[in-house]
Amino acid sequence: MLQSKLFYKTLKKPPKNIKALSHILLTRAGFIDQASVGSFSFLPLGFRVLRKIENIVREEMEAIAGQEILMPALVSKDNWQKTERWQTFDALFKLKGAGNKEYALNPTHEEIISPLAAKYVFSYKDLPFYLFQIQTKFRNELRAKSGILRTREFLMKDLYSFHASEKDLDNYYEKIGEVYSKIFKRCGIFAFRTLALGGTFSDYSHEYQAVSESGEDTIYVCQKCSFAINKEIKNKFKKCPNCKSFDFRQEKSIEVANIFKLGTKYSLPFDLKFKNKDGKEKPVVMGCYGLGLSRLMGAVVEINNDKKGIIWPEEITPFDIHLIAIGKIKKEAEKIYDDLQKNRFEVLYDDRRDISAGEKLAEADLIGISKRIIISERTLKEKSVEIKNRKEKNIRLLKIKSIKLEINNKC
Repeated sequence: MLQSKLFYKTLKKPPKNIKALSHILLTRAGFIDQASVGSFSFLPLGFRVLRKIENIVREEMEAIAGQEILMPALVSKDNWQKTERWQTFDALFKLKGAGNKEYALNPTHEEIISPLAAKYVFSYKDLPFYLFQIQTKFRNELRAKSGILRTREFLMKDLYSFHASEKDLDNYYEKIGEVYSKIFKRCGIFAFRTLALGGTFSDYSHEYQAVSESGEDTIYVCQKCSFAINKEIKNKFKKCPNCKSFDFRQEKSIEVANIFKLGTKYSLPFDLKFKNKDGKEKPVVMGCYGLGLSRLMGAVVEINNDKKGIIWPEEITPFDIHLIAIGKIKKEAEKIYDDLQKNRFEVLYDDRRDISAGEKLAEADLIGISKRIIISERTLKEKSVEIKNRKEKNIRLLKIKSIKLEINNKC
C-alpha cells in the first residue's frame, strides 16, 4: 500500500475530551474515528488489525471443532419473552418495525442459537457440537466510554457448545480456557483467568482480565500461584481457592473475554432436548464463550505502547513492514517495495516526497507497525537498508540482498 494513497490522517496533539490512552493513540494514528458516543468507524489501518485478530480467533475456534455460522442481529420480542429477559436485560436496544411489531438488537445470541439447535438435535448421537459466530453486537450502555473498550456497538465472538452431560461440558469448558490463553498470547497480551460471578447461569464463571491502569475492573491475584478473583466476589474467599495462600495483590484490569456454563437455562425455554441411549428425553446442556474483538484491540494498545505511539505485536500489526524512503531514491525504493510484495509481505510504503524525514519517522512510531525498513542515499552507498523492530531501540544495517531472508526468519 502506498502511504500517499492510504485513507488516514494523523494528529500531532491528543484530541480533546478523550481520556483512555488507547482511544487517544488509535485516533491520533488514524485507526478509528468516533461517529457518536459508543460507536466507531474502523479506518483502513484499524480494520486491518481487527481482521487479523478475527483470523486468529477463527483459527483457534476451528482448531477445537468450532463451526462458524452467522445469526441475525435483529430478533423478535417473542424470543426474548420466552427467556423472560425482555424486561430484565437492562442494556437491550428495543425498536418497532412494520405493524408495530417489536424487536431487539441482539447483545447476545442465546435467544437465536437455542431454537436453531432445537431444529437439529434429536438424539444423543447429535451431540456434542460447537457453533460460533463473529458479529456486531449492540448494548445500550449507560456509560459508553474509554473509546473501543466500552461501546454500544462492538465486534464479538460467541461460541456455544451443546452437550449430553455436565461432565462433557466441563471438559470442553477447560479446553476453551486453554485456547483463550493462546489467543491472547498471539495478540501480544497476557490475561488472567479470573473467577467471577456466574449471573443467573451458575455459581461462578470465568473472566479473562488483562492488567492495565485504564481498566474498569479490579482483580485480586494470588502472589503464590497467580490464581485470580474478581473484586465482586473476593469477600467470599479469604484465602486462595487453589493454593490456600492469604497473600493477594490488587490490580486494575480490562475484561477481554468471559465464559459461562449455561446448563439448561436456555435449552428448556425452547424445548431443546434429546433422547439418550435409554430412549429417555433430556435437556441439552449448554456453554457460552464470549470474546470481544474490538475491545481486545483496545486492550492491546493500552498494554503495548510507549511515549512515541503504538507498538503492534507481530501477528496483528496492520502491515508486516513499514518501508520508508528518505531522499531522492524513488527507483531503488520502488524496487524493494515490489520485491517485498512479490514475496507476499504486506508493506506500507511511505512514498511521500513532501514530508521531512523527521516527520516520517515520528509518524511511523505513532502508527507502530512492528518492522520498519528505511532506505536512503546513505544506506544505498553501502548497498544496505536500515531495519528496526518497533519495540526495540537498536537500528541495524542490512544488505539489500539479505532482506528477504532476514524478514522470513523473524516473521
